[in-house]
Amino acid sequence: MIEVLVTVIIISVGLLGLAALQSKAQQAELESYQRTQALILLQDMVNRIHANGGTAGCYDITDAATGAPFVGTNGDTFICDSYGTSATRAVADGDLESWGSALKGMEGSTGGTLIGARGCVSYDSTTDIYTVAVAWQGLSSTVAPSNTCGTGLYGDEEKRRVVTATLRIADLK
Repeated sequence: MIEVLVTVIIISVGLLGLAALQSKAQQAELESYQRTQALILLQDMVNRIHANGGTAGCYDITDAATGAPFVGTNGDTFICDSYGTSATRAVADGDLESWGSALKGMEGSTGGTLIGARGCVSYDSTTDIYTVAVAWQGLSSTVAPSNTCGTGLYGDEEKRRVVTATLRIADLK
């Protein structure tokens, strides 16, 4: 009888460990899915900037030091009035609006999408490089990212996730 009781206790502890492992695996899977979604949104904006390179300055909306303003909140309106032609400026404005809608579409959804997605585009005139970033809230604490996109939006900075890409627009004059 004691042997059966010991066996039941050992099996119970093993099953509890297995349940905890399954929970961690699901959390890791969701984090991976979120990163994939963020990379898709990131590459979308990089491609849009490349396609409208003559008006690339219109996409420079974020102060790299503060990480604001950003795309992905209600009431996003970015109007470019100083680069390219009126037609290419309209394309840039539409690109930012579309990107904002895609970021907002991720927010609040169920099934493992981005939580509080925000997008940032900044330009460094000393290096002539654009930095595109997507920030969102992760599920568990890791390490606070060095990029400032979304700083202060998710409570604990160690839950803020950011993916970035850099690009340079060629001047073919």
